[in-house]
Amino acid sequence: MLDSILMWFRRDLRDDDNAALAEATRRARRVYCVFIFDRDILDALVDPADARVAFIHASLIELEAGLRQHGGALIVRTARAVDAIPALAAELGVDAVFANRDYEPAAKQRDAAVETALAAHRIGFEGFKDQALRDGAEVLAQSGRPLTVFTPYRNAWLRRFADDDIVPFSIQPGRLAVPPCAQGVPPLASIGFRPPADALPFQPGMSGAQAALTRFESLLGGYATARDFPALDATSGLSPHLRFGTMSIRRLVALAIGGARAGRDGAAKWLDELIWRDFYFMILDHFPHVVDGAFRREFDALKWESGATADRDFAAWCEGATGFPLVDAAMRQLRLTGWMHNRLRMLTASFLTKDLGIDWRRGEAYFAERLLDFDLAANNGGWQWSASTGCDAQPYFRIFNPVTQSERFDAEGSFIRRFVPELAAVPDRFIHAPWTLGELALAAHGLRLGVDYPRPCVDHAEARRRTLARYAAVKNGSPA
Repeated sequence: MLDSILMWFRRDLRDDDNAALAEATRRARRVYCVFIFDRDILDALVDPADARVAFIHASLIELEAGLRQHGGALIVRTARAVDAIPALAAELGVDAVFANRDYEPAAKQRDAAVETALAAHRIGFEGFKDQALRDGAEVLAQSGRPLTVFTPYRNAWLRRFADDDIVPFSIQPGRLAVPPCAQGVPPLASIGFRPPADALPFQPGMSGAQAALTRFESLLGGYATARDFPALDATSGLSPHLRFGTMSIRRLVALAIGGARAGRDGAAKWLDELIWRDFYFMILDHFPHVVDGAFRREFDALKWESGATADRDFAAWCEGATGFPLVDAAMRQLRLTGWMHNRLRMLTASFLTKDLGIDWRRGEAYFAERLLDFDLAANNGGWQWSASTGCDAQPYFRIFNPVTQSERFDAEGSFIRRFVPELAAVPDRFIHAPWTLGELALAAHGLRLGVDYPRPCVDHAEARRRTLARYAAVKNGSPA
């Protein structure tokens, strides 16, 4: 048994069912715990009231209280993690640093640098699987290569599943320790941030995760169908908790597997969504080039729209002023709440790339800046799926029609009216495409197109023709 281990929290802000924490308490007499507000991450954020930092901060306060109940504490520092972890490990004289694995290329480079620096002090570094249920080489094709299409991956994932995969990890009692340098969680202001003006859209911490799960359990039966309707509060609300690790993936898979075995369609569909999450982690881990370019490299040759018109259209998209009501409602939901319904993430991404012809990387970066639940693997995977440049090959001619999507998934316009109140008086039949009602009829409802609400910024049918030509040029080897 080791004398002491430093447990480094990152995307796993919980003391319950935490793989690295549990293993540290099993293998060492004393376990110290640390979280680093990493300047390499914080300094890239443009908003000092970034809701994600506030969510992390509040979750850390709860984590620190939980560790205290186990006899430990949380060291919190603001520094470059690549410097702070080796220095703290040497200061405490630990034998090893434990952490749960991260699959993002920058995080992997950071961890490699930390491991090298620790080795100079003869201190070990170990990573553990906690963020995903399957990672590394656990799900491969018979050829030994990663599966890059979702359905075969899903089938292989399910074949490998065993009940042991979801057994929770437990802390060994009496192993957590309080070092003199543990001074609690500092105020946000001390790290250069402040609380957002509006309340966080999701309750942070382990208690917030439990509240979200309790609520969702009563909705799980209808999830398969209700999940597609943005006016309904029918999604899990757990994405920020998965992002920051305030709840274990094992616990969620256990719930989904149990429901799927009982024949509940909603649980089976939710299990698919959890497997998609593992799939995108795997893609990012094995194919890091997706961070900057298309998974299918031939689509890096796509000729996207550029110049003043593209910049104007991109600004209209960001602001929710495209003239397509459901697209605009979705983008305003993102701006106001820091979250967007998954069906609408697909719609708005399709609209940007295939109606406006704008590079998916611009949209991906905007979502990365705005989403409270931003996760590089899922965000990148979703955008490349919508742009038809990704690994799970979708036909490039799959182009969402923003009007028919609106008619199908927000038939009464309830979601539209919530976020685009200027359309509140437009009848349900016309709210999806208000320009079809006519100027005089719209005026009778107090709406002037181009004044109170924008005219459509693009003709969908014409944009579809341009998109087909854009992708066909790459397919035919002549992208010009």
